[in-house]
Amino acid sequence: MIDKYKLHEKIAIYAGIFVFLVFLLAPFLEAFLVSLRPLDAVFRAPYRFFTDDMSFKSYVDIWTTVPNLPRYIFNSLFVSTAATLLALVCIIPAAYSVSRFRYAGRDTFMGALLGINMVGSTVLIIPLYKLMLNLGLLNTYWSMIIPGAAFTVPVGIFLMRSYFLRVPKELEEAAYVDGASRVYTLWRVILPVAAPGIVVVAVTVFLTTYAQQFLFALTFNSKDALHPLPVGLFAFFGRERIVYNELMAACLVGIVPVLIAFLFLQKYIVAGLTAGAVKE
Repeated sequence: MIDKYKLHEKIAIYAGIFVFLVFLLAPFLEAFLVSLRPLDAVFRAPYRFFTDDMSFKSYVDIWTTVPNLPRYIFNSLFVSTAATLLALVCIIPAAYSVSRFRYAGRDTFMGALLGINMVGSTVLIIPLYKLMLNLGLLNTYWSMIIPGAAFTVPVGIFLMRSYFLRVPKELEEAAYVDGASRVYTLWRVILPVAAPGIVVVAVTVFLTTYAQQFLFALTFNSKDALHPLPVGLFAFFGRERIVYNELMAACLVGIVPVLIAFLFLQKYIVAGLTAGAVKE
């Protein structure tokens, strides 16, 4: 508990937290301020935080400057949600397997997952393009959903495995005594207990796929109607100028759905993140 620290230790802790929050939140604050300024005042010197000509006009103009902006936001949410569901279908059984069973190659499998985490998606973009081409998935949502889910599965398995390890084996043994199958036990006994961990893994996968859609969408998709928000933001880059104020406004609007989801799920996220922090 922080109350057990001495005064100078508390000051150091709070100072560190303050510095961390400044570096974390300052870019968002500056993006918001830029979105409020007229375009000709974005790089005005000398710099001032607040000026008299600030307004929310950019938040109104973005919908006419880029008419497909709602579609881009929907595509980002759809791709991220679908990738999250697909990843969970792979993560949950795999994590349960490595946490409950001992079999040949299990440790090798876990080591391979660590190796996969070291390989960036950029390195594999050409093989992935050929794969999507041969499967006929180019210019479809699947060309963004499948790679997005695949690159989050290794981290998801490691996270989910730690939560399954915390579930007492006695719960499973009691279910087996009552005649429950392995699949039924996983579905009706283990998953409800591990729900906070599932939420944390789902949020982690969702945020990762939401933020990393640019490369896959730009490489595997040429249809404007299927572009997610990161690619759609290029519409604010003109030949003669970049509409920075509207670009920042569109970026912040794109963040809002994620923030809303986080607010609704924060109770489960906190519960999942603190699971295992106290030794039982």
